Amino acid sequence: MSKKDTCEIYSYDEEKVNRAQGEIDKIDIGHIAKIFKAIGDENRAKIAYALCQEDELCVCDIANILGSSVATASHHLRTLNRLSILKYRKEGKLAFYSLDDDHIKQLILLALEHSQEVKSDVL
Repeated sequence: MSKKDTCEIYSYDEEKVNRAQGEIDKIDIGHIAKIFKAIGDENRAKIAYALCQEDELCVCDIANILGSSVATASHHLRTLNRLSILKYRKEGKLAFYSLDDDHIKQLILLALEHSQEVKSDVL
C-alpha cells in the first residue's frame, strides 16, 4: 500500500462515525450487497441490461443473448428473481422475465453512465 492513499496518522471523527454506523444499523445492508453481487456477475449484468432495452424477454431470448443454454440462462434468471431484481410471468409454456421495477433499471443505467465517464476520463 502506498503512503499517499492512506492516513499517515490514526485519527477519526467520532460524530461522523457514530452517525454513519447508526444509519447502517437501521437498514438491511446485506440485502443491498446481495443485489450488487448478483448484478456483478457479467451474464446477469447482461440480462439486466437487455431488460433495460426490452421490457420483457422469454428465457429462450435471454439464452440466445447470452450465447448460453436455456438451463444456464434459467439459473441466472432464478438468482435475479429471488432477489426481486426480476419478475416473471408464464404464458402457456413460455416464461417471460422483466425488471421488477424502475429502480433496477436506474441502477443499471447509472452504472453504465459511470463506466463510460470513467473510460473517457482515462483516455
